[in-house]
Amino acid sequence: MRILVVGAGATGGFFGARLVRAGRDVTFLVRPRRAALLRERGLRITGLGENEILRPELVTAAELAEPYDVVLVSVKAAALERAVEDVAPAVGPRTVIVPFLNGMAHLDTLNARFGKESVLGGVVKVMTTINADGDILRVGPLAGFVLGEQGGGVSPRVAELGKELDVDGYEFTVSADIIGEMWRKWAFIASLGAITCLMRGSVGDVAAVPGGAEFARAVIAEAAAVASAAGHPVPDAELEASTAICTRAGSPITSSMYRDVAAGNPAEVEHVFGDLVARARAMSVDTPLLDLATLHLRVHQHRVTS
Repeated sequence: MRILVVGAGATGGFFGARLVRAGRDVTFLVRPRRAALLRERGLRITGLGENEILRPELVTAAELAEPYDVVLVSVKAAALERAVEDVAPAVGPRTVIVPFLNGMAHLDTLNARFGKESVLGGVVKVMTTINADGDILRVGPLAGFVLGEQGGGVSPRVAELGKELDVDGYEFTVSADIIGEMWRKWAFIASLGAITCLMRGSVGDVAAVPGGAEFARAVIAEAAAVASAAGHPVPDAELEASTAICTRAGSPITSSMYRDVAAGNPAEVEHVFGDLVARARAMSVDTPLLDLATLHLRVHQHRVTS
């Protein structure tokens, strides 16, 4: 299978590199500036004792000329509309599109442009960031990839694609309920994002002060209530695990959104928070803490983009 990875940042670069290392036929669609850096330095993954340099195939939007079998979309939400237009020449009648974005709104965009039958659901979890040199830095051991049909079940094409994408370097599974998986991840990243962004610190910083753990649990409960109202409740065991992660004393964990805010970069506020609280209102679910986080991040977004 010919695989096109749209974006070679902290997420797409990591999973694409694992596929390259496993001998898969992978090309990265990148902007000219990123292409120049990768050609100079290579695609580098560091951290947690890892120091890998790859020289993958690269292509820019102007160079795309024929369809690929699989397109893995790994861009920030703000870049999705442009990415959709850039990648269009690579999408043929048999191309399968797998998005890595957070939340749910991106499915509407991709379904409208390419047809729902061409778009699968995807969930990736990885603790990486881009360092000052433009390299991918691993900041935690988590690395997982879940794939599934939007309509549920396990189709022959997903089973076949799973064989291609199941490689060493991350945990891979095929889910018969990928929409539920996406909702559960959404609830978790919104919780962790709200906790760390509102309190301007790591999980350990929040847990260290009186009321910090209780605040974190309240945020988690709000996000879980929205998922449940949408018909995708978070299982008790997963809720307990999320709570443990978000209240662990001494934990250095932060959210990628917090790291964006701390660095003065734009954040995915509307895709992760705005859409979530809008759905909560439509379902009459009260989310005062998530509403506050949304307002806080909208002010940040206004400040850095105006």
